[in-house]
Amino acid sequence: MRRTEQWFVRQGAPTMIEGYGFRSHVLPRMLPALTFVAVGSLAWLVLQQSAGLPKWVLLGVIVAVMVAAWILLSLFVRRLPSFSPRTTVVLLIAYAAMPVIVPLLQYVVNDKITTPGAEGPDYEWWVVPLWFVTFFGLAFLATMLATTYGLGALLKAAIRHVIADLRNSVHLLGRALPPMLFVTLFLFFTGELWQAMNRLKWPRVSLIVLLFAAITVLAAAARLRDEIGRVEQDLRPEILTVACKGTPLAGVEIAEPLQPKRLNGRQLRNLLVMLAIRQLVQAAVVGLALFAFFVLLGLIVVTPDIATQWIGAPPEPSMIPGVPSAMLRNATLFAAFGSMYFSVISMSDAEHRRQFFAPVLEKVERTLEVRAVYLAVRERVQA
Repeated sequence: MRRTEQWFVRQGAPTMIEGYGFRSHVLPRMLPALTFVAVGSLAWLVLQQSAGLPKWVLLGVIVAVMVAAWILLSLFVRRLPSFSPRTTVVLLIAYAAMPVIVPLLQYVVNDKITTPGAEGPDYEWWVVPLWFVTFFGLAFLATMLATTYGLGALLKAAIRHVIADLRNSVHLLGRALPPMLFVTLFLFFTGELWQAMNRLKWPRVSLIVLLFAAITVLAAAARLRDEIGRVEQDLRPEILTVACKGTPLAGVEIAEPLQPKRLNGRQLRNLLVMLAIRQLVQAAVVGLALFAFFVLLGLIVVTPDIATQWIGAPPEPSMIPGVPSAMLRNATLFAAFGSMYFSVISMSDAEHRRQFFAPVLEKVERTLEVRAVYLAVRERVQA
């Protein structure tokens, strides 16, 4: 049973574990990441002005030590079935105290309290504690969500699928590019847009990209719920035997068909995340390809004189020599819009679903089949 539960975790479906809970399953797997955040933040903020080392050297040392600690803690946590209530309370109190411990130790060592990016005391007194509480709170929330739904395993699986499907991705991009360029190509050469992008700073451009990403997520959530509803649970013995190959349940004898077990809300969300991450990673690949296309097109067509004429002044330089910031921001804007367009349209295309969704749906079906055997064996053992 333990090895099967670890198999669920590696598949990015930890919620399929029976009795899945915060204290028994989530917090033990969160411990390495929380330790990395707490000790790494402590070492960086406290020692950056007192160790006598350059910042990047100190950062490298801290990261190397914390990665080693993460690996050791992960190996230790795997051997624990769960934390006791007392251990859980102690760990949560220790982490909750970090917003107080870190600034106090920094004050003892450096005689002042600073936050990253703050060079002097030009801020109100309440900004520092608010920053530390917000940082550690968001780190805890993000780690809990990522651990609960197995986002790390799902992201690695999605990247492997994208690399394997790169040939098909290029083919689909070639199919989607002409209608996309029909809408966006002429807007790329609009002088007013270049003026706006030359004055618009990167934080605001990032907000526009996040807006397109939010629209993509909403559209994907609505569509993928329908896809989950189409998942079939064929629990005949021959199907279950094939599904269990390569898992810890490979040697289990299945004599009769099993009844599908109803999924709770957390498990349905886990399956939804499993499908959505694959879709979003694919959209990100398309967006990067479009970004490269528009930058290359701009370098060929838009000379410095043309950019100056459109903007009305010399364009703001970027970190890349010879590439104006307005060009990079324009490319980012159209890449974000294009990836959103591609993601939404492709979800209604039968060929795209066959090439990209079918393997993921098969993985979901196999996970549900292994879960049915896992629950049957668990009931047999407990009986």
